[in-house]
Amino acid sequence: AGGAGDGRGMSLRRSPFAPPAALRGPHVQSVLSSSPLRALQARRRLRQAPALHETVVLDLGGGIRLQGVASRPDGREPRALVLLLHGWEGSADSNYMRLTAARLLQAGAAVFRLNFRDHGASHHLNEGLFHSNRIDEVVEAAQQVAQRWPQWPLSVAGYSLGGNFALRLGLRARSAGLPLQRVAAVCPVLDPARTMRQMEDGLPIYLRYFEHKWRRSLARKRALFPQAHGFDDEVLRLRMRALTEWMVLRHTDFATIDDYFEGYSVAGGRLRALPVPADILMAADDPVIPVADFAAIAEYPAVDLELADHGGHCGFIECASLDGYAERWVAARLLDRD
Repeated sequence: AGGAGDGRGMSLRRSPFAPPAALRGPHVQSVLSSSPLRALQARRRLRQAPALHETVVLDLGGGIRLQGVASRPDGREPRALVLLLHGWEGSADSNYMRLTAARLLQAGAAVFRLNFRDHGASHHLNEGLFHSNRIDEVVEAAQQVAQRWPQWPLSVAGYSLGGNFALRLGLRARSAGLPLQRVAAVCPVLDPARTMRQMEDGLPIYLRYFEHKWRRSLARKRALFPQAHGFDDEVLRLRMRALTEWMVLRHTDFATIDDYFEGYSVAGGRLRALPVPADILMAADDPVIPVADFAAIAEYPAVDLELADHGGHCGFIECASLDGYAERWVAARLLDRD
């Protein structure tokens, strides 16, 4: 399997990821992925990677600023540059971001871990709220990252919603003049409307988790910009669908929640037009992203889909040390290709 521009056809491949029996449950995988124990491992792995780190604020014009962390191997010239994108209500310091950065740095790549608007410690940088259709500013951020380090070939990797953004970056790369070589996406959101329904119909822990984190983010935004965000606590008590609809109608140009979901969907054949090769890692037991949405995309010219029987949502925990297959997979797919 390979990608557009490398003369190889696409495929669906069965993943070699096979965790021990005690770690095979999708909820065990998903919960362990964001656990405090894995956070300790992620911090340790990143410290062990000999690298120089710098917090960077990208000024994108029009008052828009995004924050990220630029890292490069210490003592050697990087062989590539990878832009890493986190999931919704994650950050540049999420466990999977740190672990993936550590793997990439050890393999000789420079890494830029971007915080989306209102993620990490960046709420103060912009008055307007984050929403998932803010792809233009992520494209502009990617352009600035590429312009800062033009000597290194650029790839992008993302997890969950970050995987969706990564795939949309791939779709826009050529028209935006972005010198993107390759995309890697782990458990990406393809169809946001179906993802919402799956969370509503599934185990409540996931919906409650994201509701809690989003409410906390909105409350922080209100405290920083009370003149722009005067909503009351009743709004913060809304459930996920109602809160999303409130946000869409007041803080986007979309007329309905369905239009909003359609705005950042990459389902319905959109990925057929990818101008750059994309590798996707998906778990068949993902409790958040519907696996059925992935059946068609393996046939697309630029998509190479790897499907694991286990892994949960962005878990892929391999063993008791809580190291993950996904971060090894990202490094291999982006750096070890022909």
